[in-house]
Amino acid sequence: MRGRSDGLQKNRLLTFVGVVAVFLVFLYVYFGSKNSGESAIEYGSRSLRKLGSSYLGGDEETDIGNKQDESSIKFGLEDGDYGITPKSFPVCDDRHSELIPCLDRHLIYQMRLKLDLSLMEHYERHCPIPERRYNCLIPPPSGYKVPIKWPKSRDEVWKANIPHTHLAHEKSDQNWMVERGEKIIFPGGGTHFHYGADKYIASLANMLNFTNSNLNNEGRLRTVLDVGCGVASFGAYLLSSNIIAMSLAPNDVHQNQIQFALERGIPAYLGVLGTKRLPYPSRSFELAHCSRCRIDWLQRDGILLLELDRLLRPGGYFAYSSPEAYAQDEEDLRIWRAMSALVERMCWKIAAKMNQTVIWVKPLTNDCYMEREPGTQPPLCRSDDNPDAVWGVPMEACITRYSDHDHRTRGSGLAPWPTRSTAPPPRLADFGYSNEMFEKDTELWRRRVENYWNLLSPKIQLDTLRNLMDMKANLGSFGAALREKDVWVMNVVPEDGPNTLKLIYDRGLIGTVHNWCEAYSTYPRTYDLLHAWTVFSDIEKKGCSAEDLLIEMDRMLRPTGFVIIRDKQPVIEFVKKYLPALHWEAVATADSTSDTDQDGDELVFVIQKKLWLTSESFRDSE
Repeated sequence: MRGRSDGLQKNRLLTFVGVVAVFLVFLYVYFGSKNSGESAIEYGSRSLRKLGSSYLGGDEETDIGNKQDESSIKFGLEDGDYGITPKSFPVCDDRHSELIPCLDRHLIYQMRLKLDLSLMEHYERHCPIPERRYNCLIPPPSGYKVPIKWPKSRDEVWKANIPHTHLAHEKSDQNWMVERGEKIIFPGGGTHFHYGADKYIASLANMLNFTNSNLNNEGRLRTVLDVGCGVASFGAYLLSSNIIAMSLAPNDVHQNQIQFALERGIPAYLGVLGTKRLPYPSRSFELAHCSRCRIDWLQRDGILLLELDRLLRPGGYFAYSSPEAYAQDEEDLRIWRAMSALVERMCWKIAAKMNQTVIWVKPLTNDCYMEREPGTQPPLCRSDDNPDAVWGVPMEACITRYSDHDHRTRGSGLAPWPTRSTAPPPRLADFGYSNEMFEKDTELWRRRVENYWNLLSPKIQLDTLRNLMDMKANLGSFGAALREKDVWVMNVVPEDGPNTLKLIYDRGLIGTVHNWCEAYSTYPRTYDLLHAWTVFSDIEKKGCSAEDLLIEMDRMLRPTGFVIIRDKQPVIEFVKKYLPALHWEAVATADSTSDTDQDGDELVFVIQKKLWLTSESFRDSE
């Protein structure tokens, strides 16, 4: 009897355990599928990604790598053909509120990339593979406020938007920035201009004997590259002289300096003089500037100085404010002598030298290069080298000679600013474009921009927009049409298309090369308006993810900012499905017949990003 009783109890126990196990499996399947529907989305035939988690800590076993070809979006298909339209995207952890996917130090560390720190490779772009990307919305920091408007933002920003005050303490004796209550104040100082960037800029103009102490030299000096820019006060004060600077700095120990610059409404870009060419074509800048930028210009046979040489126009200047230019200790003197010898072999000459600053000038023609002794270092670049190829192209320690045209004309042949913005640039001929084609494009985009402003007018005031990006700039006519507005435009040219960026710089505008299958080199929440003309159609052809691009656009866009998509109708319909998930709302839709003389098969879709905040979950603050 005892054996039978034990057996009966054992059977009952097994039955009970089985029932419990089935019940638990049911709960897991039911709630697991429910939760995945709320916090994750399956994109077509792609395996599910761990959304909201690090691309470094994702599921290593998901079979994604073999399915990328199947994952490309074909606009215009029915919902059932390509996955589920999301009701929401998950929100990234608060610690990722400043995520820059291709400049993520955690990615570099965890992928154990073998980088040469002495060459600054760890500050160059290293993008996550698609299956390791974040696929969540970047939350604003706690207490985030709509940014202060330009021009007031030049001098102050909300501390809550960039809650980093270490630079205010570290640079307290140099007037970079000051913490004051809820704001961070920018007095306009710098390491070598304690008394203000405006006075420093005027002193540079006086050194060069420019009229009225104005560095723009009657419109002939327009584009500037500020290397190691700090919080970009130099670039900020140049704007009042109708000079636009590309303020450049890496995401280094002075973290957030570029974030502060963009929050202030100053053109800026995250980049470094490392091993790759900067993403700008040859002969883009009239002036390069380094104020205590702490760059070893003598390293690797002067390769970094030769990169500046590639970027300077004929007769362009390099303003260098550093102890080496004036100090008398043994080490500074050694550097000065070596640097002077290097630039002399590069055919640069001293245009002016005073106190802490020296200004060198680049030659107007190739004559000096041709007159150098055989074997002189650095050498001239190979005749087959393309000085305008920049995307992922290694720097070379060689001198870029001028084109035959520039050599003959003794310069770039550019009109003064602002005429330059609409005058056909000489390098048009490089693309086979005629002056008539250029003028037609300029007029076309003038009408289109006017129409955009009419569509935006119910939502914007005169000071609503400041930082704009044209994601596919072509000839730069979108940016040129905005010349009278108090805005600036980052003109982006696709890395695999015609490299029209040199035409954009010739127009007195600025921009960069980029591949929209990857994340852009900027902090979250840095642009007020993104203009995407056929960008989605382009990445579809490449087989890249349109959802990833939408999430990246959301990352770059400031809360309450706008997106203008100009594309085919299937693209517009595709984007509309994602508006609730992104917390975007439609502002206006229009066909293109009102602003173009083309066949009108493109639609214009204007969207605004809502301001939402998050603690454990996000909420709409409106």
